[in-house]
Amino acid sequence: MPARSLAEKLKSLGVKFGTSDLLPPQPKPKTSVPIEEVVDGRYIATPQGDTFVYENHYPLDYHHGIVPLCPPAPLHTLAQWANDMRLANLPLEAFAFLDTETSGLAGGTGTYAFMVGVGRFEGETFRLVQFFMRDPSEEAALLEALADFLAPCKALVTFNGKAFDAPLLAARYTLHATPSPFADFAHLDLLPLARRRWRDRLPSRALKYLEENVLNASRTVEEVPGYEIPYLYFDYLRSGDATPLKGVFYHNAMDVVALAAMLNHTSHMLADPLHESIEHGLDRIALAKLFEDLGKWDEAARLYERGLEQQLPETDFWQAVKRLSLLQRRRGDLSEAARLWEKAAAEGHVYAHIELAKYYEHRLRDHAAALEWTRKAMERVGELDIPRYEYDHWIAELEYRRKRLEGKAGK
Repeated sequence: MPARSLAEKLKSLGVKFGTSDLLPPQPKPKTSVPIEEVVDGRYIATPQGDTFVYENHYPLDYHHGIVPLCPPAPLHTLAQWANDMRLANLPLEAFAFLDTETSGLAGGTGTYAFMVGVGRFEGETFRLVQFFMRDPSEEAALLEALADFLAPCKALVTFNGKAFDAPLLAARYTLHATPSPFADFAHLDLLPLARRRWRDRLPSRALKYLEENVLNASRTVEEVPGYEIPYLYFDYLRSGDATPLKGVFYHNAMDVVALAAMLNHTSHMLADPLHESIEHGLDRIALAKLFEDLGKWDEAARLYERGLEQQLPETDFWQAVKRLSLLQRRRGDLSEAARLWEKAAAEGHVYAHIELAKYYEHRLRDHAAALEWTRKAMERVGELDIPRYEYDHWIAELEYRRKRLEGKAGK
């Protein structure tokens, strides 16, 4: 039996396509305040009907906190990290910065995006457009207008967009039997990178928290918490009063602007990771780990060294020493690795004793010294307050090494 298409599977589940079965917009109470009286937007005519849009323009030198929106540094390292080298070669005008406000966070066919904020660089400005549907029956028109706006673009920049925004919008296009306008786009999701960059220093990697603590940008009293937004929209659908939605437009706009500023900040940090503006040692170490994972070992080694010169919590300091020592071994700089192992061994780190035993046995052929480091490791394990299974593991490995070295050393 041939595989069924997604559309066929959705139909078999009872999902209806298009807008023919949707009820027309219901009249609002006479006391309602329409959206055009809350934000100074306009209506766009599409083949699917009208949709409401609100538009802002920001000059390229606009600063979101301490970070300008433009220009970002070359994106080669970012593209390598994202495993999509198309990102390195696209002009800035090809990037669309996108964020949605939805009827819920559960996903699935019952969740829709009632507002889509998207920005792109045009000439000397950053143009931010927010598409809003006054009623679920206007969804097809919103999607049509969004597709027109995205037509010149080749890449998406989002924050958790790969897991949420993009799949949600793609599903809504499918439900309306319309091709997704970003199906072939490169996609740069900044959330996974933010987790890599700041998980050791900051307690949260939420976009708003990063705005405040990385970009030094604060929001005004217009801001509404994200968790309230679905309820505010449903209240609007019941009452017709759009007044509370002004804060939702503000929230969404700041999320999109923050995306552009975060791309600028991140691209400069990855393009020049040794720059003196990186004040926190943990940020430098996080960059070292990232460059190491990308196979940029020379840059990673320099970043570890610079990070170790900055102030670090003790645990993070010794973890960085360990990573640098093992990286130096992979790079072939065994003398530098041994220097770091000796430093760590002096502080009682068992792994360093074992690495020195290997170094003296296999590199220097000094079996007596290797045996001495093995015995010191066994003594150190006995002093540690560790679970029994961990103790047994260490001792079994070290006992095997000790017996072998005793034979080689003639003892």
